[in-house]
Amino acid sequence: MSKRLRSSEVCADCSGPDPSWASVNRGTFICDECCSVHRSLGRHISQVRHLKHTPWPPTLLQMVETLYNNGANSIWEHSLLDPASILSGRRKANPQDKVHPNKAEFIRAKYQMLAFVHRLPCRDDDSVTAKDLSKQLHSSVRTGNLETCLRLLSLGAQANFLHPEKGNTPLHVASKAGQILQAELLAVYGADPGTQDSNGKTPVDYARQGGHHELAERLVEIQYELTDRLAFYLCGRKPDHKNGQHFIIPQMADSSLDLSELAKAAKKKLQSLSNHLFEELAMDVYDEVDRRETDAVWLATQNHSTLVTETTVVPFLPVNPEYSSTRNQGRQKLARFNAHEFATLVIDILSDAKRRQQGSPLCGSKDSVELILKTISTQHSTESPNNDQPDYDSVASDEDPDADTTASRASRQKLLGKDAN
Repeated sequence: MSKRLRSSEVCADCSGPDPSWASVNRGTFICDECCSVHRSLGRHISQVRHLKHTPWPPTLLQMVETLYNNGANSIWEHSLLDPASILSGRRKANPQDKVHPNKAEFIRAKYQMLAFVHRLPCRDDDSVTAKDLSKQLHSSVRTGNLETCLRLLSLGAQANFLHPEKGNTPLHVASKAGQILQAELLAVYGADPGTQDSNGKTPVDYARQGGHHELAERLVEIQYELTDRLAFYLCGRKPDHKNGQHFIIPQMADSSLDLSELAKAAKKKLQSLSNHLFEELAMDVYDEVDRRETDAVWLATQNHSTLVTETTVVPFLPVNPEYSSTRNQGRQKLARFNAHEFATLVIDILSDAKRRQQGSPLCGSKDSVELILKTISTQHSTESPNNDQPDYDSVASDEDPDADTTASRASRQKLLGKDAN
């Protein structure tokens, strides 16, 4: 840990000293103030982790450090390196700038609008360009040149691209070559370790076949990252994948709380979701876990007399424009779940993820995600009539951030008893 940051490292966005956060998918280190803006953008724009107070898989941290040290920030600030940009009045933020609007406007332009990324010459068929970029990525991941692959990904290369001639994905190639940092980068951009190539083999198979045991074990962890994160959030433990244990299902300490008809109905509706809708809900809950945990770290590490007095807490999941308005509303609704409601939902998701992996048949109902969320919320409002819970369609606001952002893991564990494997 002591070697993680050197005194020469500065915030990628404002050049402030001693950055304490990282943007994992951008390959940069950032300061507290700039991180507050990153968090408001959402994980689809920037995935932030504290460098000291958040658990890191060693090779993931090594991947981010490698990108930072090899100038990944120049990918996001390409046009600002041109002297002509100074003449045009465009400049990056500096440590003395105010967070709002100065740093916030710059960071949004840099990462959300990609205003300074080098653009390829326009072509009539964008899909051909994306295909060409993905083919370049497919070839590049066999080397250790991470920044080249990040540049291709920033321009639109697809991490899950299935090469039409070779019949495999970039992650298959990286795994066969033993490029563990490339595998980390691809996974951050959505590569699936469970994807089969034309021979029916997964990246895990190629890593094991090549004797890359550390990579193979890490790919299995990545494959179960979502359910592992949910279990760790509740009980502070992860499954023992090496010995074939892939799920931990925590149980509520007072199981009588879960015997209401509404609780049973919510669980049944969740089980009836199609695999696609279930995956969407699970990913949304994963994002909410990340928001709650990051908020807890954020509040624990700030100077409360200065930074926290600004609007730096993220009260609900930011809107992702790639999702429907209904899904975005559902995602924001998750912030209103109290500790018991949210733990119940997480446990039900973990249980059903295990059931689905084992191939149990679905119920076939057409219940939607929003019905499940509303049922869980209604359960709480029925048990506590004085608690004015809004309808599902109501979107969380800054004035009503009823989120479990400051509760410690110990307080959550009071809700839980033993866990079932």
